[in-house]
Amino acid sequence: MGMAKFLFCSLDAALIGDVAWQVHREGHDVKYYIEAERDREIADGFVPKTDDWRGNVDWADVIVFDDIWIGDDVGTGEIARDLRAEGHAVVGGTPNTDRLEEDRGYAMEVLEENGVNTLEHRVFSDFQAGIRFVEEHPAPYVIKPLGEVQNVKRLLYVGRDGDGSDVVDVLRAYEKAWGHRMKGFQLQRRVEGVEVAVSGFFNGDEFVEPINLNFEHKKLFPGNIGPQTGEMGTSMFWTGKTRLYEETLGELEPWLATEGYVGSIDLNCIVNDSGVYPLEFTPRFGYPTITLQEEAFESGTGDFFYDLARGEDPELEVHQGYQIGVRVVLPPFPFDDEKTYDENSRNAAVVFETESREGIHIEDAKRVDGQWRAAGENGMPIVVTGKGETMQAARQQAYGRIDDVIMPNMYYRDDVGERWIDGDGDRLQAWGYLGPA
Repeated sequence: MGMAKFLFCSLDAALIGDVAWQVHREGHDVKYYIEAERDREIADGFVPKTDDWRGNVDWADVIVFDDIWIGDDVGTGEIARDLRAEGHAVVGGTPNTDRLEEDRGYAMEVLEENGVNTLEHRVFSDFQAGIRFVEEHPAPYVIKPLGEVQNVKRLLYVGRDGDGSDVVDVLRAYEKAWGHRMKGFQLQRRVEGVEVAVSGFFNGDEFVEPINLNFEHKKLFPGNIGPQTGEMGTSMFWTGKTRLYEETLGELEPWLATEGYVGSIDLNCIVNDSGVYPLEFTPRFGYPTITLQEEAFESGTGDFFYDLARGEDPELEVHQGYQIGVRVVLPPFPFDDEKTYDENSRNAAVVFETESREGIHIEDAKRVDGQWRAAGENGMPIVVTGKGETMQAARQQAYGRIDDVIMPNMYYRDDVGERWIDGDGDRLQAWGYLGPA
């Protein structure tokens, strides 16, 4: 294909800037729209902007939505569906695929109806009812908030006590602190095993190979300690349609085809020698997962999304080894504290000790007179990636690149990828999930 016109749309927080930058660097014509006023400077100096995405719909060859949210509500799936019905090529969901993330109970119903094994789970809209359930059925549980408040990632709580007493205490605290915002929550039985996400790109009819397996690092500190952040780093590799894929996303292919879904979809799971247990969907790009996936692309990013949005079978070539991505953050991430951000991080310079920018990706960053700076208000300016024939080689490359970055007060996890080296890979192999079904 020749050069195409891409319209990237962030109708809530600005998330897709790095992919837009990559497509722009490949020579395509790009316009990027950001709805949230506090985020509008993100990607300035990297990507051409527009303040009227609807006015550019007919201009675009491909329209890309980066999330399911429009402010406090889901909604990009409905917009994407309607635009496709008008004949536009769109990377985006549908109302039902948006619901997979927003309504965890519905997500479990879809999995069960399509033959995927699930953990015991219940959805509650009343805190006291949830507390009574745990007291009557003592066991370790995971608390997963529902609705818009689930984006406050630190509210996800993984129970530790065998009788669920810590979960009861946390629910009582949440009722006092968050009862006015948390419209409900899911309680899911906790199981032990390897946490792994199965991710694929869907073209409206079927999944495109290869399939991506990734390992999220959600806690703030090394050793999986501290508050939930959404994501501090990711390790990954690419495979064919393995047993792990066939028992998860593979079962959902007919349902997704009926929906006409186009884009990335990710199913995070706990896997052990007894089975595969899905935890949650990401029916959109993951962050910083898409940054790391895009780094692994050895074929054109723009070409890939152009073909994907048109329902074609893109020839996706990827790095055959391992990849890791590390989110490098600034205070007060993952918390909101305007004073701390203003004093320590706003407009912070990102300084590089070498001329190379290989493996350096933007998140909440802008470029002013050639200088990279922190942008927005979230404290997540960059993601640094590495690749290698082994996970250890990928780690060495990524952390070597971080050593060449200077930002006052920056912090990051230094253990991304270690879980694979320490045994997760051996366990998945021994249990037979990485081979054919």
